[in-house]
Amino acid sequence: MRLNEVSYSDAQPIDGYGEGFFRIGGNVHQSAVLTSAAGTAGWGGMADAESLLALAGEIDVLFIGTGPEIAHIPADLRKALEDAGLGVEAMNSPAACRTYNVLLSEGRRIALAALPV
Repeated sequence: MRLNEVSYSDAQPIDGYGEGFFRIGGNVHQSAVLTSAAGTAGWGGMADAESLLALAGEIDVLFIGTGPEIAHIPADLRKALEDAGLGVEAMNSPAACRTYNVLLSEGRRIALAALPV
């Protein structure tokens, strides 16, 4: 088996997550988070469309972690994001974190907005 060291672009990978927290780039965030090559910050949840829309033109796909279970995101939020040219994929937060890390390691232009598990 061949092992390769994974190198990430400007963005930081999700180091870990658990009940009520995310660890990103070694820092613990005890709330919903938004992370991309632009940095990591708290996220106001599904009602906080502005911070997600600010990523238009900077990323191609936004992963939305819906917490411990997969859930639909509000239709008006999905429409606003898609109208801004953002691809949107909703999944439970653990799956969103893993998918984000894989695509980040491939150098993709992505972001993650996730609710805690």
